[in-house]
Amino acid sequence: MNQVIFISGTPCVGKTTLASELSKRLGANLVRINELAIGKDLILGIDNKKGYKIIDVPKLDVALGEIIDNLDSDKLLIVEGHLSHLCTGADKVIILRVHPSILEKRLADRQYSDSKIRENLEAEALDVCGVEAYESYGSDVCEIDVSDLSIDETINYVADVIFDKKEFPFGEIDFMNWLINC
Repeated sequence: MNQVIFISGTPCVGKTTLASELSKRLGANLVRINELAIGKDLILGIDNKKGYKIIDVPKLDVALGEIIDNLDSDKLLIVEGHLSHLCTGADKVIILRVHPSILEKRLADRQYSDSKIRENLEAEALDVCGVEAYESYGSDVCEIDVSDLSIDETINYVADVIFDKKEFPFGEIDFMNWLINC
């Protein structure tokens, strides 16, 4: 069994919901990257143009490493957040993907600004999180298109990945046509 699982992806793909439900079902420990960064005072400031919190990723990696190092050997740890894939220590990284046409509505429902919506849609179409994860983790990165999946279906797929029953290799999801046609 994989012991440390990172769940990442662009905002509004379902990371938080999935991680909460998955950790309950599997009896796993759960670390939310944003909460860890805030709790350890790793916020460097706010990007005035984009409105994002600027997080000290190297220090975040150290803080997460301490948690991983102190993990019981028989315990599963799920690390959730769109910066998790930039940290070290995962046995497997799961990138959740959502078609940009669906993601656009979710971002708008959360009242993201037009510029933040556009930036996140482009990041999803270009698979920014997946590429960044692949640069560090190679074949230990899985990508799951959850566009048309229920939370239960998503949980089952992710559990199958964790327990090495299914593979969803990096690079098989392609949303570039959306970007070209928009």
